[in-house]
Amino acid sequence: MYEWNQNILKGEELRKLLLLLVLVVSINAQSFESYLKSFDYKARTDMKIKTPEMLVMIEEGEAVLIDIRFPDEYEAWNMGFSKNIPLNELPSRLDELPKDKLIITACPHNDRANIARMFLTLKGYNARYLNDGLLKTADFLRGDNAKEFMEEYKTMKDNK
Repeated sequence: MYEWNQNILKGEELRKLLLLLVLVVSINAQSFESYLKSFDYKARTDMKIKTPEMLVMIEEGEAVLIDIRFPDEYEAWNMGFSKNIPLNELPSRLDELPKDKLIITACPHNDRANIARMFLTLKGYNARYLNDGLLKTADFLRGDNAKEFMEEYKTMKDNK
């Protein structure tokens, strides 16, 4: 009889846990629904950033670039001024992101970056995705552009 009562207690705990889970999912669904209902042309523009604007914001210390590619991709090549937080690790690594700066998410094109941006936005971060993608940024940062950017970026970091 005692074991049976223990199982009922476990069943009650499970019921409470499931109720809590349903509540959390419902709240997240409502926040996503609210986000979608408020989406307009301004939101469409505001969710993107192009390479030149991103570089200026990074130089000025107003933004951070989060490369959301897998570690192997990042290891093969990366932007020296980015931080790698793979998309599948993002939910557990939010504590590494500043709340007082723009978070710019990036991947080679922009598909995963847009998923990351949406997740961060729903979590209360000011986030945009790199519309050009890392491949176009790498193309942009050649020769004099690379030299000029890195000089200004290093100066900004040294002055902090």
